[in-house]
Amino acid sequence: MRILLVRLRLIGDVVLTTPVIRALRRALPDATLSYLAEPAAAPVVAANPHLDEVIVARRPRGLRRIETDLALARDLRRRRFDLAVDLHGGPRASWLTFASGARERIGYAVPGRWWMYTRRHPRDPRAHDRHSVENQWALVRELHPSLARTPDRRHDPVEMAEDPAAAARLDARLAGAGFEPGAPIIVVHVGAGNRFRQWPLEYFAELVGRLAENAPDRRIILTTGPDQADLATRVAAEARAGFRVAPAGIAAWSDLSLAELRSLIGRCSLYVGGDSGPMHVASTTTTPIVAVYGPTLPRVWAPWRDPDLVAELVEYGSLPCRPCAQRACDPGDFRCLTWLPAASVIEAAERALARTRPRRDRDRPS
Repeated sequence: MRILLVRLRLIGDVVLTTPVIRALRRALPDATLSYLAEPAAAPVVAANPHLDEVIVARRPRGLRRIETDLALARDLRRRRFDLAVDLHGGPRASWLTFASGARERIGYAVPGRWWMYTRRHPRDPRAHDRHSVENQWALVRELHPSLARTPDRRHDPVEMAEDPAAAARLDARLAGAGFEPGAPIIVVHVGAGNRFRQWPLEYFAELVGRLAENAPDRRIILTTGPDQADLATRVAAEARAGFRVAPAGIAAWSDLSLAELRSLIGRCSLYVGGDSGPMHVASTTTTPIVAVYGPTLPRVWAPWRDPDLVAELVEYGSLPCRPCAQRACDPGDFRCLTWLPAASVIEAAERALARTRPRRDRDRPS
């Protein structure tokens, strides 16, 4: 049997499909498993041991998108899939699932697109109250008796295999930057996919400054994507100006590949960031996590991994506007994040560090 899994768009969303990939491989060991992802998120599954191939759906702008998608559809049809599972449900994912020509196509009963699937699942009313992994698992649970159970964080964690070449580049960069083996490294991801999830930069600066002051031997690396490099630079400058920080105590890195970021997080003592793709990448490691939540809810988007691993989930609390669709802030002040003080995240970070023994190369076997 040839199976196509479709999950477009964002990094975190692709990370959260990896328990389904593993479960399908266990249930159907002789199947050929292919995965369709967009370029930004493809590295998440590029080295996944349970997949036979990863197909990259390029995302050009304008009218070129139509030409690209038609060519991709022809390529998918040539592969003669028996089954296609749309784990996304967006317009492009729905169309590509349909255009794959798979005899059986599974997806959500989305208004206007339900006819593209041969097996349709209504949107579960519990979808906003249960984890994203559980929602996606529900699409495949009828494919095999072993999938009828509820996924378990301990036995069905997310995963992203470390890329050896990226790990080597990361090790060389750490050594070149003067990072001593065993030095406690804290990664703070200061970027966000949209402004609705952006914790204020001045709060990040206070967090970084306090963490550096509390233990001068700590090395803090601020990360963002290349298009948000100025955010990391600003936070580093404010932290150095407002707190007693050693000259080499803070670095701003905005040019890491996703594979290199995963290697870096796997070697650090703590990861701090908002509900974003990098946070879910951090979930694929054993590194302690402090996750900051604004418009989204931990019960849906918490790190999905062994519950014995350290994770501190920080949120303001109940607000009538939370969760929201992240299209407009009704109060106008982004209070789910602006009302969440730096002190709360600092306390969570120190708790997480106290619960673990700092160790470099956390994910590497001794």
